[in-house]
Amino acid sequence: MDLDAATRSWIEDGFVVLPGYLPATDLAPAVDELGLLFPSAAEFHDGADPDRNARFIGDEFDGIDGFPFASPALNRIPVCDALVALATTLLGTPDIRLYSAEAWAKYEGAADYEQDHHRDYLNHTVLAPSTAPAFRQLELFVFLSDVTVELGAPRMVPRTVATDGLPAKPNFFPRLDTDDTQAGFVASTGRPDLYREEVPATGPPGTVVAFQPQTVHRGSAITRPRGARFSMHLNYRPAAAEWAQRHAWADRSHDPRWYDFVEQAGPRQLELFGFPVPGHPYWTAETLDGVGQRYPGLDMAPWRSKA
Repeated sequence: MDLDAATRSWIEDGFVVLPGYLPATDLAPAVDELGLLFPSAAEFHDGADPDRNARFIGDEFDGIDGFPFASPALNRIPVCDALVALATTLLGTPDIRLYSAEAWAKYEGAADYEQDHHRDYLNHTVLAPSTAPAFRQLELFVFLSDVTVELGAPRMVPRTVATDGLPAKPNFFPRLDTDDTQAGFVASTGRPDLYREEVPATGPPGTVVAFQPQTVHRGSAITRPRGARFSMHLNYRPAAAEWAQRHAWADRSHDPRWYDFVEQAGPRQLELFGFPVPGHPYWTAETLDGVGQRYPGLDMAPWRSKA
């Protein structure tokens, strides 16, 4: 995969689609464990477990599970070498943080997945997006199943075609005129031109769609009978961009699944969540002992060796 070309597209168009980017060694175990989080398409549509199905019906966002997941293999996807290499290349720095990770299941007929065009920055930063290289943010859709137009492929609008230079407000762009402007965040004048220029991001399992919080895009309906799609939504930022936030990992760090993840991870993977690197001034006899007590299965040798 030519990551230099991917970087140019990501910067110029606001997105790039990398078909089948995720290696099978990472993808296959995660796909095998999807059942720990979600019903399969057949299980959902056959009503194998109505109680389990109920959470997915009505609201498109109810199909989201947040990190740490019930699946160890899915927990390894956001920190796998291929995605870390992609994130550091696109962001232009090795010093990055993972600031959000979600898995998402959608099923035909369960909810209305058809969205208006929008940008994601309102829940990805407390400020406004920056195009400065040092402060860009990265969003990834990682397909865990086949994603076609009929299976709800996200629609992306190339920046160079229709959205270059958009102001921070409005953020939502309906197809038709509307009176619901939400203090100016929803465009009152319809933007059918954006819908004419949108590109469906499709691909086989393992495909990665890289974009930015200021990229105009939308979710779309699943129209294939008995269809389903499974994906992950991952977000990375330069470590210095502290204003780019979505999930607070400390708030989730007493979950048993968090302990399981940390105790099998290494320094580079944990650095993505804010663990200080070996040799950082944080590491003293006190903190090495404390962290070792909190995570008794974590190999502290890399940190102890440089303290």
